[in-house]
Amino acid sequence: MTRVSEDRAVVIGAGFGGLAAAARLAHAGLRVTLVEAASAPGGKARALPGPRGPVDAGPTVLTLRGVFDDLFATLGDDLDARLRLTPARRLARHAWQDGSRLDLHADPAESEAAVAAFAGPRAAAEFAAFSARCRRLFEAFDAPFMRAARPTPLSVARALAPSAGRLLRDMAPGRSLASALQGAFSDPRLRQLFGRYATYVGGSPFRTPAMLMLIWQAEAAGVWRVAGGMHALAAAMAALAERAGAELRFGRGAARIELARGRVAGVILEGGERLPAEVVVFAGDPEALARGLLGPLPGLRPRPRGRRSLSADVWAFTARAEGFPLIHHNVLFAPSPEAEFGPIARGRRPEAPTLYICAQDRGDAPAAKPGPERFEIILNAPPVDPHAPPDPQEHARCLDILSRRLESWSLGLSPAPGPAALTTPTGFARRFPGTDGSIYGASPHGATAAFRRPTARTATPGLYLAGGGTHPGPGAPMATLSGGLAAGAVISDRASTPRFRPAATPGGISTPSTARPGAPSR
Repeated sequence: MTRVSEDRAVVIGAGFGGLAAAARLAHAGLRVTLVEAASAPGGKARALPGPRGPVDAGPTVLTLRGVFDDLFATLGDDLDARLRLTPARRLARHAWQDGSRLDLHADPAESEAAVAAFAGPRAAAEFAAFSARCRRLFEAFDAPFMRAARPTPLSVARALAPSAGRLLRDMAPGRSLASALQGAFSDPRLRQLFGRYATYVGGSPFRTPAMLMLIWQAEAAGVWRVAGGMHALAAAMAALAERAGAELRFGRGAARIELARGRVAGVILEGGERLPAEVVVFAGDPEALARGLLGPLPGLRPRPRGRRSLSADVWAFTARAEGFPLIHHNVLFAPSPEAEFGPIARGRRPEAPTLYICAQDRGDAPAAKPGPERFEIILNAPPVDPHAPPDPQEHARCLDILSRRLESWSLGLSPAPGPAALTTPTGFARRFPGTDGSIYGASPHGATAAFRRPTARTATPGLYLAGGGTHPGPGAPMATLSGGLAAGAVISDRASTPRFRPAATPGGISTPSTARPGAPSR
């Protein structure tokens, strides 16, 4: 990576995007300080303490590990030397209330055979065709969209022109994911299974563009279990940034971004300390900036209400389990997609949602070590309505829904998870200001939603964006790519512009904020 002069950079937020940006900028020679309101790295990839060790309370599925290998290799390091990653032979166990069950595998032939046993040879042929279609889409859009700094519909169309005919058929333009799956699979259970991938970017399969079926390819290409949980990956990235020369300061949230003469001049921390900077990378949800939570900044406007992704009720706890044979990743489906996403679209929790259960201490087989195990359970939920009064019964309502769903699956947990194990959309809204509890950034609904995400550069000179709320989108690999894109933009801009250090006008044009947005980004 090109080295630039030792300009001062402040990165706000220690999620995957912020950590990747800090590591790459420090490696390029900038004097980097990363500030994070939480006491540990990870952002939404956080963990809660438990008697068997930390329990993941954020993302649990690691895909596209090459993104992380590349980050470590670029800095002269080796991910395998820093962290133990185990490839999953079984990607996930899927189950329906009629008693049917389907495990998908890392080996495509095993998955095809499993689908054949589950739903017959026609379904297996449909699955093979669908997987090939997703692979073509992923490979086509990887470079011109996901890894491009500022993709546009025109730039992507030009890159894909040589194979446009076939890709247009694969993309099913103008159709939702649910609609495309209706034509891809004759078995409704398989339509429900692959429609679930819309939730990986915080969407409903009924409103997410069909093209996002390519998310299946990211998982089909390999799922990895991280020793110690996903927060251990964040810790390894934090250590990588420190070895590159970045200073990491936890428990220090940003209060405002200071401007002078129209460009970044520094960051004021909660408590009043000022960090002078020529570069600021905000690695939280861009909506926090648009709402003025870090002071007035030009060119950033709040999104209209309704353009937020899904939220979730997330339980992280330690217990003994009996009954349903869990493996590491498990999806226990709602009675129908309509029963789940219909209420969510109306701003309500479904009464019978799909349960995603990560049995953190298990592997590919439903065998657990003796004693309590660590679990994370995720239920899709709508984001917070900022105009609605607080619901004092939110936790009790969530506990009731979870208890009934576990009972319907004959899954016993002892002790049963209590309120302390739960983070609701309201809790996410408090932890990540400006998000309304949305945990995936902007909504993926609509044909051009992917192009509406903010990119690394902003209208304020010296201010850059990273994290799951920016391009290329949510999820640990995408957020990590966003950190690389932000660092690349900084380095390119610093190499091509004159050096000067603007003096801060006392008070700047910023105003204080009581919010604590210093830690977002999944």
